[in-house]
Amino acid sequence: MGCAPGGCPGLKHWNSGDNPADGCTTRNEVLIHEVVEAPAVGPRCRITGGSWWSYYDQTTVTSASGLDIDHMVPLAEAWDSGASAWTAQRREAYANDQGQEASLVAVTARSNRSKADQDPAQWMPPAGDVHCRYAAEWTGTNLRWNLTADDTELAALNDLATACPGQTVTYTPAP
Repeated sequence: MGCAPGGCPGLKHWNSGDNPADGCTTRNEVLIHEVVEAPAVGPRCRITGGSWWSYYDQTTVTSASGLDIDHMVPLAEAWDSGASAWTAQRREAYANDQGQEASLVAVTARSNRSKADQDPAQWMPPAGDVHCRYAAEWTGTNLRWNLTADDTELAALNDLATACPGQTVTYTPAP
């Protein structure tokens, strides 16, 4: 069973983040962490100003509203790759994972929405020179969460690994 459009059961978006006392959701904590030029952070973690670099399409973004927080392995893909058997608590931990930088990435809304729920066999970032990084981060996220890969995805990742001999995959197993 896959996820319905718009989400998977038990995947809470966005929770109170790593520091519930700061009033920021995971989304805003990722934005603050990935900022290039610091924004103003107001009451209830309202973000104004600032700038970010969307590595998928090599674009500078000057408004937080122009960014999405991409789940490196999309929620529906994770669901189909093993998350459907997890507890609701583990799915929420996955959806809000800030324990590995590549798990959640601030990118242009346009690039994230073109990716949707696709894996590397179906979608790669528009900027060709980041494909090796993207494949390594995808693989690291899959390994971190012990997710599976179907044959088509695995073939695409193997092709990318061959094309990216200097790229290293790093990850820390999820708690």
